[in-house]
Amino acid sequence: MKQMKYNKIQNAVFLSRPNRFIAKVRLADGTEETVHVKNTGRCRELLLPGVRIILSESDNPMRKTRFDLIAVWKEREGKLPLLINMDSQIPNDAAEEYLRKQYPAAVIRREVTHGDSRFDFYIEVGERRIFLEVKGCTLEEGGIALFPDAPTERGVKHLRHLTACLHEGYEAAVLFVIQMKGTTEFRPNDAMHKAFGDALREAHAAGVAVLAADCVVTEDSITVDSPVEVNLRA
Repeated sequence: MKQMKYNKIQNAVFLSRPNRFIAKVRLADGTEETVHVKNTGRCRELLLPGVRIILSESDNPMRKTRFDLIAVWKEREGKLPLLINMDSQIPNDAAEEYLRKQYPAAVIRREVTHGDSRFDFYIEVGERRIFLEVKGCTLEEGGIALFPDAPTERGVKHLRHLTACLHEGYEAAVLFVIQMKGTTEFRPNDAMHKAFGDALREAHAAGVAVLAADCVVTEDSITVDSPVEVNLRA
């Protein structure tokens, strides 16, 4: 399990995003640099020209890019800026740390194949056998956390596979890791992808547990913190 802490971070300013994998940024010394974006989602509400961002420097000398873009300060009218971790590779690691604290005696395995599906986690707690999928959430509007920020047929497929596990005697759950603090509830983003919202409601009605939790985010770390209310009303 990785430690949810980044090494060698520094502040920068976002300039542009030529494609979903890279961004142009301005470092603190004024030089411009091409960096790797650790989130292939749209993130259009976050990556605006001039916003403050956090970079993590890689120790791999063979990489084409020296830095990863891991977090952004979201400016909010009348409120303090909100620090949002946007590293799409970290929610599973953060979730594992959280699960091991919540269930210290549990057997927890990652990337487990079952039938023609592969799930983020398989958990055994006493007699309980649980498959769990984790989704990182970076979209916030007016204190509401929303997922997804782009259409995700893969996400719909995951929900259907979780539902199928129920019929085999397993428990099933999906955990939305909200990569920030300060949200009051989580909702499916029907305006972006109603099929995902419908699939989430159907899975919940069938018995899949729908969970959400926020995170304490600093410039160099992220920790899953507190449960957030889930609102599935269409």
